[in-house]
Amino acid sequence: MNLDPDTEAATDAIGQLRKEIIPPIAASLPAGQILTTGLSANNVDFLEVLDTYTPIVFLFVLGLSFVLLVVVFRSLVVAAKAIVMNLLSVGAAYGLIVWVFQEGNLVGFFGFQQTDVIEAGLPLFMFAMLFGLSMDYHVFLLSRIREHYDLTGNNTESVAVGLQRMAKIITGAALIMVAVFGGFASASLVFIQQLGFGLGVAILLDATIVRSILVPSAMALLGDRNWYLPTWLRWLPDLRLEGTPVAAVIPQVIVPKVETIPAD
Repeated sequence: MNLDPDTEAATDAIGQLRKEIIPPIAASLPAGQILTTGLSANNVDFLEVLDTYTPIVFLFVLGLSFVLLVVVFRSLVVAAKAIVMNLLSVGAAYGLIVWVFQEGNLVGFFGFQQTDVIEAGLPLFMFAMLFGLSMDYHVFLLSRIREHYDLTGNNTESVAVGLQRMAKIITGAALIMVAVFGGFASASLVFIQQLGFGLGVAILLDATIVRSILVPSAMALLGDRNWYLPTWLRWLPDLRLEGTPVAAVIPQVIVPKVETIPAD
């Protein structure tokens, strides 16, 4: 029976071969083992490994990021909000890839190839890359906000100052990455097209909507609750990316009071 190795029928045939046909034959052999090879078998094994380890990778990345953010910024709210915002960017990228490549919207405009399915390893690969890239300048933004908040205690002003200081850097970095990923999207291979388009769109949305609008708005609305850390976590080390605030290390200068003696 000849089947396209990438079809569902070929996958079902591999399953039937391994579960029903091979075991009785293998039991009668001295070695007791028969291996199945080929592109279809490789696809089945790859998808099985992917299904097994994808939740583990997601939980590891999200969990480790949350712990590190809590330690660095000493806030459960900031850490949880950063995770949610990054997932928004990743989710938007997944949806746009399906909308363009599977449903065929704007494929002619971009010069892409419409496909029936998305490459199996693409979602996990994109998640790891996007989470690292977006978290990078998210930490830059939070550092500027936290730095000003430590000096003034004014959350609203700190958000505005942090955004003002980091807006050009975030925008510039995002434009560079969008240009690079746009080069990937111009490739002829569908996988590279999907990867470049997904990463470029995600970074663009992340820099223009998530980091520039949603994150500052959420922090302004939450106020001082942004920096909530329960008492049972106060034992965590106070690690700061920028070190101790300047106001805390500059000694107070006492100016002696000079009394003037009135002339007789």
